[in-house]
Amino acid sequence: MSTALPLAGIRVLDLSRILAGPTCTQLLGDLGAEVIKIEKPGEGDDTRKWGPPYVQDAEGKDTRESAYYLAANRNKRSVAVDIARPEGAALVRRLLADCQILVENFKVGGLAKYGLGYEQLREEFPSLVYCSITGFGQTGPYRDRPGYDYLAQGYGGLMSVTGEPDGEPMKVGTAVVDVLCGMYASVGILAALRHAERTGQGQQIDVALLDSQVAGMINQATNYLVSGKVPGRLGNQHPNIVPYRVYQAKDGYVILAVGNDTQFRRFCAFAGLPELADDPRFATNKARVRHRAEMDAILPPVMASRTIAEWVRELSALGVPCGPVNTLADVFEDEQVEARGMRIEVPHASAAKGSVPLLGNPLRLSATPVRYEKGPPTLGQDTDEVLQEQLDLPEHELARLREEGVIG
Repeated sequence: MSTALPLAGIRVLDLSRILAGPTCTQLLGDLGAEVIKIEKPGEGDDTRKWGPPYVQDAEGKDTRESAYYLAANRNKRSVAVDIARPEGAALVRRLLADCQILVENFKVGGLAKYGLGYEQLREEFPSLVYCSITGFGQTGPYRDRPGYDYLAQGYGGLMSVTGEPDGEPMKVGTAVVDVLCGMYASVGILAALRHAERTGQGQQIDVALLDSQVAGMINQATNYLVSGKVPGRLGNQHPNIVPYRVYQAKDGYVILAVGNDTQFRRFCAFAGLPELADDPRFATNKARVRHRAEMDAILPPVMASRTIAEWVRELSALGVPCGPVNTLADVFEDEQVEARGMRIEVPHASAAKGSVPLLGNPLRLSATPVRYEKGPPTLGQDTDEVLQEQLDLPEHELARLREEGVIG
């Protein structure tokens, strides 16, 4: 492993599954940490079954590797150990001796019955950074409830401001709360790791989907806290900026995102509406927000008079934010996305061509760029290798543990 990587020499024991935890640990792996993913023999991460689509083998048949699982599990080693068995939990505890970080997303107290709860480990591993990701957190009246991204979007207010004004509340099209929570978790881990390196003192990080979603409401939540007015659904419009929405162009949908009065003046000049820039109803953003309905009556026919390409090309040249509503096929053909390396290929043991396409990491570090060293592992792909390397288990002991169902 290259010492140029910022987290080189850091080892993570990953007891998480689904998306929030794996997103967090994948990021740590991209930055150079060695991530050991513990999975139940014969089953593995729940998302392995969340398909189709699945990776196809050389014969064109589905493997057990779902695209969902692939999305958050590169740069990891899979070790199949049954922690529900005392001998399996003991193996995990032994692995912890060489790990600085543990990430888990069991229900509150769920790991304690295996002797792997934070309070059971803190004395033996005083510098351990122990990150617990749950739906509702380690405290509070909902602490024992199961939590998923969808529920967090509802509980946390996101669905109340998503969708058309006269339609039903809508969730976002991806599990954004899981991803946001995973990002918060990674920041917390790095902060706690820095503290542990300075002081030798580890700690537990308590990260919840609901907390992450409430924090992610940002301006909408603060609008409410300041004004006392509950925001509603505005479709594709912005609560604090006008015009900032999707319009029907001549050949499809286009986004116009005017962020300040200078941009509005430039837009008006190009759109053939110079008088609007001086109209007291529209001259400032504050006025435009108050006169949103009048602006919505004026702009649609104007926006429908040109093609998407015309609007994007000309307004972008003027410094006015404007863009298309791309499909995912469009996204990965976009020259900017291609230039930024957001589609990558990583090795994979089961795939027909020996590799699978994945999303790139958005971080661009000039001195220590992220790495794509390992593809998402198959279930138990690294069990023997890790247990031999870390615990010096001989072949006959591995065979015994496998025969007894402790490892897979």
